[in-house]
Amino acid sequence: MKYKSIAVFCGSKDGADPIFLLHARAIGALIAKHKLTLVYGGGNCGLMGEVANAALRENGKVIGIIPEVLKERERHHTGISELIIVPDMHTRKKTMYDLCDAAIILPGGNGTLDEMFEMITWNGLTIHDKKIVLLNTAGYYNYLISHINNMQSNDFLHSDIHEMMSVYTTPDAIFSDWASGKN
Repeated sequence: MKYKSIAVFCGSKDGADPIFLLHARAIGALIAKHKLTLVYGGGNCGLMGEVANAALRENGKVIGIIPEVLKERERHHTGISELIIVPDMHTRKKTMYDLCDAAIILPGGNGTLDEMFEMITWNGLTIHDKKIVLLNTAGYYNYLISHINNMQSNDFLHSDIHEMMSVYTTPDAIFSDWASGKN
């Protein structure tokens, strides 16, 4: 596997469908089982906390990056390998990008979309070329994928979105492709 550290962007809430939690746990466990470092938002709630706790249960290395303003709101995780407290959201995102080789996007809200689109934008501007994986759990991102394809077909994107972002429906499929050298 060509990656050493994986950033996971996801919600600080559980979401409405129990499969969101199951997939978050699976991603955390698979990252640890493949001896990869998990880089995530540093919280201990919602999908964020589930990913970290699953990786920790498998004796994985977990690095959390959290801005000072969210330490209490997202209940910063006190049991991870390393917690980096940064001054603001911009520094959080940049630090996460700098520490990862690839990113997996799980279901989440505005913050998750902000993080994903910033990575896509930076890829398009060749600021970096890190692989982005969108986990479309239970069709959560169907409308977003449709809109991204619409932007592509209407020639508003400078780069082919399909070259920088892959879409999967299960955690196992991501790691199966990575183990076989795909993506």
